[in-house]
Amino acid sequence: MFENYKVYETTIAGRPFKLETGKMAGLANAAFMATYGETNVLCTVTASSKPREGVDFFPLSVDYEEKMYSVGRFPGSFQRREGRATEKAILASRCIDRPIRPLFPKDMRNDCSVVATVMSVDPDCSPEITAAIGVSAAIAVSDIPWDGPISSTSVGLVDGEIVINPTLEQREKSDLNLTVSSTADLVAMIEAGANEISDDKMFECIMAGHEVNKEVVKFINGIVAEIGKEKFTFESSNPDPEIMAEIEEFCIEDVKRALDTDDKNVRDAALLPIYNAVHEKFDERFEGNEAKLDEIMYLVQKHVVRSWLKDEHKRVDGRGIDEIRPLNAQIDLLARAHGSGMFTRGQTQVLSVATLAPVSEAQKLDGLDEETQKRYIHHYNFPSYSVGETKPSRGPGRREIGHGALAERALLPVIPSVEEFPYAIRVVSEVLSSNGSTSQGSICGSTLALMAAGVPIKAPVAGISCGLITGDEGVYGDFMTMVDIQGLEDFYGDMDFKVAGTHKGITAIQMDLKVHGLTPEIIKEAFAKTHKARDYILDEVMLKCIAEPRTELSKYAPKMLTTVIPTDKIGDVIGKQGKVIQSIQEQCECTITIEEDGHVYVSGLDVDKAKQAIDIIELIANDPEIGAIYSGKVTRLMTFGAFVEIAPGKEGLVHISKLDTKRVAKVEDVVNVGDQVLVKVTEIDDQGRINLSRRDALVEVNGAVVEDDADSEEPRKPHGNHKRFKK
Repeated sequence: MFENYKVYETTIAGRPFKLETGKMAGLANAAFMATYGETNVLCTVTASSKPREGVDFFPLSVDYEEKMYSVGRFPGSFQRREGRATEKAILASRCIDRPIRPLFPKDMRNDCSVVATVMSVDPDCSPEITAAIGVSAAIAVSDIPWDGPISSTSVGLVDGEIVINPTLEQREKSDLNLTVSSTADLVAMIEAGANEISDDKMFECIMAGHEVNKEVVKFINGIVAEIGKEKFTFESSNPDPEIMAEIEEFCIEDVKRALDTDDKNVRDAALLPIYNAVHEKFDERFEGNEAKLDEIMYLVQKHVVRSWLKDEHKRVDGRGIDEIRPLNAQIDLLARAHGSGMFTRGQTQVLSVATLAPVSEAQKLDGLDEETQKRYIHHYNFPSYSVGETKPSRGPGRREIGHGALAERALLPVIPSVEEFPYAIRVVSEVLSSNGSTSQGSICGSTLALMAAGVPIKAPVAGISCGLITGDEGVYGDFMTMVDIQGLEDFYGDMDFKVAGTHKGITAIQMDLKVHGLTPEIIKEAFAKTHKARDYILDEVMLKCIAEPRTELSKYAPKMLTTVIPTDKIGDVIGKQGKVIQSIQEQCECTITIEEDGHVYVSGLDVDKAKQAIDIIELIANDPEIGAIYSGKVTRLMTFGAFVEIAPGKEGLVHISKLDTKRVAKVEDVVNVGDQVLVKVTEIDDQGRINLSRRDALVEVNGAVVEDDADSEEPRKPHGNHKRFKK
């Protein structure tokens, strides 16, 4: 039945890897079931036979679909089916998209759809890496024009040793989470989160991943040689060279004058009449396809910007090649926010706002890996007004999610542990104005906001981007890099190499390319330039704004205290149907979270009330200390004394002779039911019964003096009907 069924096998990092085709998804242009260990991902690619009308870009969609059956679980949603892609699925889609997209013909307009469906997950064999290789193989053997194949490899750093495609146990110990995608010769994509890794070590890890990729590419090329289809021809969208030359001659000098400014608004205003003049002169020749003129105008501007940079070392805004735009850093812009910081670089401006919350507010995750929650969250918003456009807000897109994840990854290594700082932390970066490098601006702004909020981060983090212009011969010919690219240089250039880190080392990398890949020389140069630039940003701007994290939190931030109780006492603190913990929260105006391991987190705006809650919890979980003083509530009155509850379930007797510093005739003369009184624990007998003294507490706390006759009556032994108490 499956006469075209083929199986191809190899090993990657000592584990079996298999590609099967001819059994599933036979109507796609190409399909492979990629298997790594016990991870299975179905990778398919399809393309339309005709170009899409009215678009000026290659319409490629890449979807990485997580199926919860792959890990033997039900989806967590109410409907019990997979819904919108998770954040991790979107990030995986982007990691597949970024290296494959530049390898398609730039003038192709046929719709192309890539789908990687995760069907089984072996925690030791990454489904993201499996999907990336399977997708590459599917496109390579299909009839869709493409300059692949590529391969992707995960690289870890465990105890200083480089590990290829680390297992779950190794990932948990690793100081590096690096994904490298490569063609046979060039590095096509880098995505990394790192624990302050040096430039040299990061470069070494990238090259290690690249070497593995070369072998996998060789494996895929062998498959292509056997079953690869002939690539189909397509209708090119490139303009007629003669018409292109005519339009360029007509407007290029005007375009140069319009582009020669550091103000995006001035530039856009100057270009508008040029566009109008071009349409007025050439619309008749493009009747029915006037949008083609806008594509040609894009190519004219691209030619101007690239030739300035490559041939004249001239930047649009007049800066030097490695000169950073004017910088500014401010904090405390929002009165009631727990921490706020605004970072401005040229016309790019990002306001980041930090919020602190109880650990119980950590985000719960419903995904395929072992991570079930995260306590540090970074969100990035890119409203249309930031680029002077009008568009309704419809929630974050893939770009916003990707940039937010990059900033989160950059700052996560310096976030204090929950033991050091028992809070959940959320930072939101609002892009107020955008002219390039907003993701890096959000990293700088978020560092400011966290320090202003009093989060004791281990070191400040800054981010900067590096651009690239290659010659006509591509990356093998002459190239030049420039620091801090603005919008036009990103739009018309070949690379956006984003690097974030501390003085000590790199914490995150994200690399976007429009060319097939980078040589080792380009990567080294980008590291050197970004390191120098981020040190300058930290020393000359950010640390002059705020030198270190504040030692006190905002008065509007919850105050968090923590303690640890025996696990067998958790039930006592919670109480039947949660009544005890609810009572403490109500009495102390706080929020209490208890973890399964006995860690208790108490948060409230009033630190004294939070301390009171901690005291009550510790008293419930542990026996009262003899000699300790507690605040308790009078619960019952007897002729011989008063019963005082010093904690839920912990009640003791204050004998009438111990009620006051003077002689007491009647208990009611001193206390009534419901009174809050200070008492000292004087005795705990062998049956766990507690004897208390209000008199001793008054003497010790207030310095009260005992009258001569206060002790004239002998203390009575607890009555036979007295309540028995647990130890």
